[in-house]
Amino acid sequence: MPLVGQPAPAFEMLSTRNLQTLDETVRLEDYRGKWLVMFFYPADFTFVCPTEITAMNDHLQEFHDLDTEMLGVSCDSIHSHKAWIMAPTQQNGLGGLDYPLAADFTKTVARAYDVLVEENGQSLRGLFIIDPEGILRYQVVHDMNIGRSVDETLRVLQALQAGGLCPVDWRPGQALLQL
Repeated sequence: MPLVGQPAPAFEMLSTRNLQTLDETVRLEDYRGKWLVMFFYPADFTFVCPTEITAMNDHLQEFHDLDTEMLGVSCDSIHSHKAWIMAPTQQNGLGGLDYPLAADFTKTVARAYDVLVEENGQSLRGLFIIDPEGILRYQVVHDMNIGRSVDETLRVLQALQAGGLCPVDWRPGQALLQL
């Protein structure tokens, strides 16, 4: 089980970085020197998942402005990811995406991050923030039926990057707590 403050579990998965060839892998070490928001979702072509994935995409520039990369992960195949990205939104598709989805088809990464539901082979909605040194700094796991807040993810990322004691509901520009 991954623990906040410890090195994030290593991973290597095929991704949609190159949507034409589908031959590019993503590895934890690819993100060294940058922050990474990696989130697991249950399945392609479902109902709650596209709301999260497109919301993350809508805010991608804000994450990039914070020197942060985004990676979505499910246990679906790389071919399912491609079909979902390329399908228009009117056909329950994503209609394009500006960050990669990774295929954890063997379910090893979902197991390593302790989000796999063995009974159905899907992952819970786990979101992990990994710092530039590969240390897991934040994790939250939701039930499959509940979407996550992009605004809260951005707030937590900014709080982690602030490097101090952040009180409840802290926002960038507000004072940090002093000892």
